Formats: sequence, C-alpha cells, structure tokens
Amino acid sequence: MQQNHVKSALILGVCLLLGLAALGYLLGTSALKFKAYERTVTVKGLSEREYPADIVIWPISFVEAGNDLTELYLVTERHTQTLIAFLEANGIERQELTVSAPGISDKLAQGYEKARIEFRYMATQTVTVYSSKIDTVRAAMNKMGDLGKQGIAIADNTYEHATEYLFTRLNEVKPSMIEEATTQAREVAEKFAKDSKSRLGKIKRASQGQFSIGDRDRNNPHIKKVRVVSTIEYYLSD
Repeated sequence: MQQNHVKSALILGVCLLLGLAALGYLLGTSALKFKAYERTVTVKGLSEREYPADIVIWPISFVEAGNDLTELYLVTERHTQTLIAFLEANGIERQELTVSAPGISDKLAQGYEKARIEFRYMATQTVTVYSSKIDTVRAAMNKMGDLGKQGIAIADNTYEHATEYLFTRLNEVKPSMIEEATTQAREVAEKFAKDSKSRLGKIKRASQGQFSIGDRDRNNPHIKKVRVVSTIEYYLSD
C-alpha cells in the first residue's frame, strides 16, 4: 500500500516537472515571438506642392482732408466713384466691390490746437475687392498710379490694409497629398528594413500632420505652398 502511494507521488511529480518544462518552453517561445513582433520603425513622409491662390482680398484706402465737412463728404464720394470706375474699367465687376462708410476724424475734438491745424477734418475711405480673378486684380494693382494723376491719394499697403491671397481648394488636393506622403514614408521604411536585413510588416500606427498653407515667398504671396507630413510606424520582422 505504501509502495503504491510512493509510486503515485513519483508519477505526479514527473508529470508536474514535464508540465512546468512545457509551460516554460511555451512561455519562452511566446516571449521571443512577442519581442520580435514588437520591432518597429517610425518614418515620416512629406508632401509639398505649390498652387496659385484662388481668392484675393484687396482693401484700397485713400485719405481726404479739409476744413468744410460737407465739402469733404462730397469730395470723398466723388473720388470713391472715380475709384470704382477705374476698377470696373480694369475688369473688376461691381459685385466684387464693397464700399465702407468713410471714417471722419476731427482734430479739434481730439485736442489739437486750432492754430496748428491746417485741415480740421480727415476722411478715410476704403473700397475692398473680393475676387477670384487673381490675374485681373494684379494687373489693376500695377495701374494704381493712374489714380494719383486724378488727385486720389491711395494709402500705403500697411498691415491694416494688406492684400490677402487665399487658397480655398484644400479639400480637393488633400487625398492625393496624403497618398503621396504615405507612399514616401513607406519607401523610407522599406529602405531601412532592407539595410537592417529585415522585412517590413504592417502599419502599427499612423498619424497625419496638419496641413499648412503659406506664401511661396515674400514677393509672390499669390502662389501658395501647401505642406503635410505623415508619421507612420511599421512592424519589422526577420
């Protein structure tokens, strides 16, 4: 009877040892596979293109000065109509123009001494062009000197009255640019895998950077540079 108990205990012990050995082997193999599976490479792909702007916003301001407020309004209105006629003659349609109310400043009301004031009132008028005809508007810009010959003092292109060029077709170009950035990233990853004697696996994670739109350069704000960077992490295997 005692011999049977000893024999059973030995068999049970051997089984436990074999089981633990098998479990250890399986765990070791799984760990190695998991470790190999976690080998990755992270790469970036860039897509950068140039497109012409499709909208121009051009605020045109001029200043009039005088001591008779009524006369100042009349002169401002007359010069506004001259400006509009000039723009229309150069291919810009009336519906593309927005005329703001003139801003009037009174120097006496601002605390200036009357003896030092040559002109008491100053009127600032702004006509804004909003158009998709970029070339037409730029051609008109080059002829603005003609207005000076008609007595209209056009204000400088300051920050407040700066011309803006917009690119509004981003949704049209997004898919092809994302594809280009992704393709470039994969080419870089494949080169890395080849150099490291590995094989490129599936994508582990990917993130698309924000699209940025900027001027190509300071002298050509009507040409836009569109840019996106994609970051992709791939699995590697032997």
